[in-house]
Amino acid sequence: QVQLVESGGDSVQAGGSLRLSCAAPGYMYCMGWFRQAPGKERQRVATIARDGIVWYTDSVKGRFTISRDNAKNTLYLQMNSLKPEDTAMYYCAAERRYSSTCSIQDFAYWGQGTQVTVSS
Repeated sequence: QVQLVESGGDSVQAGGSLRLSCAAPGYMYCMGWFRQAPGKERQRVATIARDGIVWYTDSVKGRFTISRDNAKNTLYLQMNSLKPEDTAMYYCAAERRYSSTCSIQDFAYWGQGTQVTVSS
């Protein structure tokens, strides 16, 4: 059983910042952050391949930065200029197999989620 351990979720005011972290138990090729707000589908926020190729959903470009430390098998999401619409449960996901896209269907392992709440 692969366990991803997320941390960093909190309640902040609009314009604030948070940094999410996710620790994986070993080598992963694709790692990413997804979020799900109540009544909505799970959304891909940002993903990063082991070679450093990144992808962001349009709504977070310029505000969020995804990064990873391969030596520590840890994933990060720096979130700046947070908006109320960023409020959601944020999930870390990971996959060992190679993927050219790191799309949501490629991820086999998921964390339990960490709540991010942004108030106006």
